[in-house]
Amino acid sequence: MTIMTRPFSLRGALWISAGEDMVADRQRIELLLKIDELGSISRAAKMMGWGYKSAWDAVETMNVLAGSPLVAKAVGGRGGGGTRLTDQGHGLVKAFRLIEREHRRFIETLDRDAAGIADEALLSRRTSMKTSARNQLPGRVLAVVEGALEDEIEIDIGGQQRVVATITRSSREALGLGIGAEVFALVKASSIILASADAQARFSARNQITGPVRRIITGAVSTEVVLEMPNGGHLVASITLASAQALALKEGDVVTALFKASAVILAVVA
Repeated sequence: MTIMTRPFSLRGALWISAGEDMVADRQRIELLLKIDELGSISRAAKMMGWGYKSAWDAVETMNVLAGSPLVAKAVGGRGGGGTRLTDQGHGLVKAFRLIEREHRRFIETLDRDAAGIADEALLSRRTSMKTSARNQLPGRVLAVVEGALEDEIEIDIGGQQRVVATITRSSREALGLGIGAEVFALVKASSIILASADAQARFSARNQITGPVRRIITGAVSTEVVLEMPNGGHLVASITLASAQALALKEGDVVTALFKASAVILAVVA
């Protein structure tokens, strides 16, 4: 099994088409802007690293599909003529920029509201199970300490970071956990306590992960705080709105996520 240590995020591309043919995408809009700025298709193509024929073909395609010229020759004048955008061309650029801005907001909102959903989908596919835990931390078992009632499992999750879980011996045997075994550590967002990184206190929680706040999602009752982990992944904590206000958290602040070893559920690939 290949372990993914980086968080998934949503991305999206935007283009305008006429039937099956593409009229414009971000690159073609940038080409139009460069043509209007430089007054030359050849210079615009060179600036963008395009071949002249590719740029010319793109312009011709856009002109035909748009139903009227987007680019036209300007004759004489103080600027000495050259190639410029028509009113139709400027209209297309303006419309695309407006749609692109709204599209970007939609993707960002979806990515924020669905934080971790891609990771959960991947985990569910690999382990053939469903889980409500927002945090799934893949790693390998480093050590197993047997106890009278429970066993302690130490897991390397990358980035020189370790997670400790306590489970019953029967559970460990059922999962077949041993040194080097690949495992997922599942932690509910509500099981995580946040503390300022500079807090002058000691905590009994075995698991302490420190990192900058990447995103804050404020709700009516609770607040979700997404931390960037040393291994490049992310950890989601769900705290009360009052706690978030007391901590006065903002993006970029460094905090420590605390959770007990008993709050960690372990899963392996079926």
